[in-house]
Amino acid sequence: ALEKKVVKSKVGEKVSLPCCHEIPSSESLHQYRVYWQKNITDVVLAYAEGKKISQHERYQNRTEMDHGNLTLWISPVELLDNGSYQCVVQRNSVLVCSESVILFVTADFSKPNITAEVSADSCEFTEMVITCSSHGGFPKPRISGALNNMSVEWNASWVSESSFSLYNVTGKMVLNVTKDVTITCSVGYSGFAMSTSLLLKKTNSCVVPPVPPPYNVITASIIIIITFLLAVTLAARYLPRHVCCHCCKHQDSVEEGVKEHTKAPMRSKVTSETSSV
Repeated sequence: ALEKKVVKSKVGEKVSLPCCHEIPSSESLHQYRVYWQKNITDVVLAYAEGKKISQHERYQNRTEMDHGNLTLWISPVELLDNGSYQCVVQRNSVLVCSESVILFVTADFSKPNITAEVSADSCEFTEMVITCSSHGGFPKPRISGALNNMSVEWNASWVSESSFSLYNVTGKMVLNVTKDVTITCSVGYSGFAMSTSLLLKKTNSCVVPPVPPPYNVITASIIIIITFLLAVTLAARYLPRHVCCHCCKHQDSVEEGVKEHTKAPMRSKVTSETSSV
């Protein structure tokens, strides 16, 4: 019974509102008075003695009533049709039943649109301003999000001309993206939901420059290099002269040996000749 009293429909659809009484097949609508009214005060449609006696101007050419089960049909449904309706049935001026049914009208939001704008960039992270927007829906929605399947909160704002006007919704957040991630935006309303996902990429993949060596290490390296160069220079200047002097001394020794060896036989010959005389 509770389900019959609450009917949901979307803008542009055809909806049926059930009444509390059904006319038996042995009887006809001519024996009844039927009033369909909204918010008790506005008569949507009324029948007496089988004829239509009243109809609200807002529902002209959009409503009809079944003559058997007294169901009220509305097509196409408009946002202003949202509200409480009452079916009142009388037979021979005696009240047969009076019961209300609530029509809850919704309008689909557009598929959420996600945009990402880079506000700062570095080797460690990319700062992005994420915006999610959806429009043209009813009732006031709830916007939610997820970052790699982990729930995140949007800073949401809504725009609507009145309590019975279509809503536009926008959500924003600032993220520091350190690696590629997927952001999801969902707009939920009256049991329905629309979702969109977007891959966010870290834009800067630079390599951190190496840390320069300490000052004392640089100084020590310079001293070692200068010492090595001085050693090489000194070796190039003095070592060849020392080698040459050594070679000269060795050659002089050889020549003196040869001279001594030559003089020795001559002395022997002179001695022999002297002996003979």
